[in-house]
Amino acid sequence: MDTTYNVKIWKTSVYRGKRKSSYTVRWELEGREWRQPFATSALADSFRSELVSATRRGEAFSLTTGRPVSHQSGASAASWYEFSIRFADAQWRRTSGNNRKNVAKALMTTTIALLRAPLPSRFAPVDVRTAMREFAYNTRRRPEAPPDVAQILQWVERNSLSMAAWEDPRKVDEALHALATKLDGTTAAASSVKRNRRILNVALEYAVTHKVLSANPLPKSPGTTPKTSSAVDKRALINPAHAAGLLGWIWHRPRGGQRLHAFFATMYYTGPRPEEVVAMRVLDAQLPDTDAEDQWGELLFHTAQPEVGKRWTDSGEVHEERGLKGRAKHDTRVVPCRPALTRILREHIAAEELKPGDLLFPGEKGDLLAGSVIRRAWRTSREKVLTPEEYASPLARRVYDLRHTCLTTWLNNGVPPAQVAEWAGNSVPVLLATYARCISGQLRDHQVRIEAAGDLPDLTAG
Repeated sequence: MDTTYNVKIWKTSVYRGKRKSSYTVRWELEGREWRQPFATSALADSFRSELVSATRRGEAFSLTTGRPVSHQSGASAASWYEFSIRFADAQWRRTSGNNRKNVAKALMTTTIALLRAPLPSRFAPVDVRTAMREFAYNTRRRPEAPPDVAQILQWVERNSLSMAAWEDPRKVDEALHALATKLDGTTAAASSVKRNRRILNVALEYAVTHKVLSANPLPKSPGTTPKTSSAVDKRALINPAHAAGLLGWIWHRPRGGQRLHAFFATMYYTGPRPEEVVAMRVLDAQLPDTDAEDQWGELLFHTAQPEVGKRWTDSGEVHEERGLKGRAKHDTRVVPCRPALTRILREHIAAEELKPGDLLFPGEKGDLLAGSVIRRAWRTSREKVLTPEEYASPLARRVYDLRHTCLTTWLNNGVPPAQVAEWAGNSVPVLLATYARCISGQLRDHQVRIEAAGDLPDLTAG
């Protein structure tokens, strides 16, 4: 039962501070103490009188909210599990595959925190989490749930608390703690915690919009969300010697080495995102003729093919075709192609015998280049080329660090931030927030400019 008649109402406690006083109504349900603070004694007395009147009428109190049943909102009539399914379906229709996965993970963790009973021993915790993440919150796969998964989800549905749980501050704290904790009990990364709380906040705002909750219960005070930084770790950037060593090893790789060398060189010299390079066609590389004196070309980026997994795309394909990040649909971005890269790409196109409509960097079967192939080649090159100390460090740990290195190089060599932002597909504020700590080599020039303003007269001179 979610209600009780075992109620004890205590005297209002008063705290008199230096600036103001507070009045707290206290009562007990089945041995659990509840508190409600008020700024004035009149408000506290009024609320306490309502509790006393409810007990005299023989009214039951909710063990979830601590209030008389008559005080409950419509939230008590809705199950959190059923609501979270509706929210996941609404998000599925308007979000990308990666976002769908993140929504499923956040809702899975929250649902486990809002169960009224511990998991039975016949269900392994990992199976319960998999069932919810891969089927309950996956709109496309939910009807395909096998019998053992359906059994788990039926138990979860029966044991899910109502939406009234969000009116209990303790339950809110439990849910937020679960979102900030990994399976082994350690604290999750700040970026993961922030993402999970953002998704939960959207879900509860959705509940308010659809009249399931009267207000969003998540705390709004500063400091309740962990701080994150978008700044690039300077230790991850690659110097030319490291870049030459890493890309050189990849070029000599027996299987697809020259193709992957051209892929990584494109990232190093022009700074696109990996999913943008994967989507490039041969005709997107506008290269000069071989006998031209000026070997500068242009690369056209207009599509991204992020790898999200076939379970999370509408098409059932591993990659999801999208427009450029942060750009309007069908928008394009043109980036200069320096002579060194022009030669690499021209040789690559000739060696692969690619036609204008072909993928510029195809996989072995002519399809999209798999992310696992890209990551494995990069990881192996680091292991073979770097020293043990360098390999253990953040140096070039991710393929994405090639993009960071390119953009930082442009900024350090005096290319205006607005131009770098245009080539990179970022806004200027995001660019500066991300790379400001990595800009170096311009201090002397800055000092000269500062001194050019002149000094004040020397008052100690005769």
